[in-house]
Amino acid sequence: MPPPPPKVTPTTQSIVPAPTANVTPTAPSALPATIGPTSMKVKSSSIRRVVAILAPVGGFTFLSILFLITYFIRKRRTQRHHEMEEEEFGELQATPMRFTFQQLKAATEQFANKLGEGGFGSVFKGQIADERIAVKRLDRAGQGKREFSAEVQTIGSIHHINLVRLIGFCAEKSHRLLVYEYMPKGSLDRWIYHRHDNDSPPLNWSTRYKIITHIAKGLAYLHEECMKKIAHLDVKPQNILLDDNFNAKLSDFGLCKLIDRDMSQVFTRMRGTPGYLAPEWLTSQITEKADVYSFGVVVMEVISGRKNLDNSRSEESIHLITQLEEKVKNNRLVELIDNKSNDMLAHKQDVIEMMKLAMWCLQIDCKRRPKMSEVVKVLEGAMNAESNIDHNFVATNQVYFGAAGNVVSSVPPLASHVSGPR
Repeated sequence: MPPPPPKVTPTTQSIVPAPTANVTPTAPSALPATIGPTSMKVKSSSIRRVVAILAPVGGFTFLSILFLITYFIRKRRTQRHHEMEEEEFGELQATPMRFTFQQLKAATEQFANKLGEGGFGSVFKGQIADERIAVKRLDRAGQGKREFSAEVQTIGSIHHINLVRLIGFCAEKSHRLLVYEYMPKGSLDRWIYHRHDNDSPPLNWSTRYKIITHIAKGLAYLHEECMKKIAHLDVKPQNILLDDNFNAKLSDFGLCKLIDRDMSQVFTRMRGTPGYLAPEWLTSQITEKADVYSFGVVVMEVISGRKNLDNSRSEESIHLITQLEEKVKNNRLVELIDNKSNDMLAHKQDVIEMMKLAMWCLQIDCKRRPKMSEVVKVLEGAMNAESNIDHNFVATNQVYFGAAGNVVSSVPPLASHVSGPR
């Protein structure tokens, strides 16, 4: 029989298992008591990804909004600019017809037939209905809205038989065009200079006299009969156009400088064409008498049948006005008459009288030059030309130009210093 188990007394230590009934295990904490390095890296990487996505989106959105704001502001300004432009042209009184750019583009067959080119732009031949036209397309750089507006208003109010008629204009966005009557025989330089490409016989004395008279009448009207005194400031054969009957008309007068009648001078930057500029151009104190000087140069070209600055000639005869000065002092004016025309030589005495009128116009002192109305009277036989004149036509400060257009000399230049044909 096995022995009985030992008796356990209260003092004896024993292992008593923990009670399991009614005991709920404690849930683990949501976050660890401390964040380790790995957890921090994960969080930073997530933030960088979010920033990398949102930054371009936000930048693009900002730039898009900025672009739209700028676009609408500029569009509104442009719209307002065109509205003001339309209002300005709408206020013009007695203006000629207004054309669209597409109309003139079609009339000139895409500006295909170019008649010539000047300092203000190119001229193209065209046709509207049954009328031939000449369309001058102005360079934008030289024509602002106000200048063009003033030009249209001025030309539209001027009507004279010896001024080229303005038919209409175009002012559409950046386009500035003027529509003139077409002059079939072109410019005067084609007929007075003897060139290989022109087989026509030299003009006779009667035709040359008529042309000179018409030029004088056109200038007299601009200077003395318009509401505002108008100085052409670029009188030369290229700006004198001829119709089928050799009636002469001045062109480009709308691109000239306006002079208020209460002003004796107008201060302007140098413009015009070398060889036709009056001596006072260097002082920038210009009146309509500068046109009188240029007229005198043109008269001498018409009489002599040569350019006033001709590189093809010898050193001593390159400058026509210097030649005139020499010939008159030696009483040899007849040598300047166009010897390719027998009719001119047959009327040499009348031609020499015309030279005397030209010399009156070529006075260095502008106050000693005649008015163009006085020139017309001389041509019509109503008065005589001034006989007490200075035969020094080339001033010590005369304007001559180099190839780049800068003033290079104050005396007649050598051939190497002259820019050549106009």
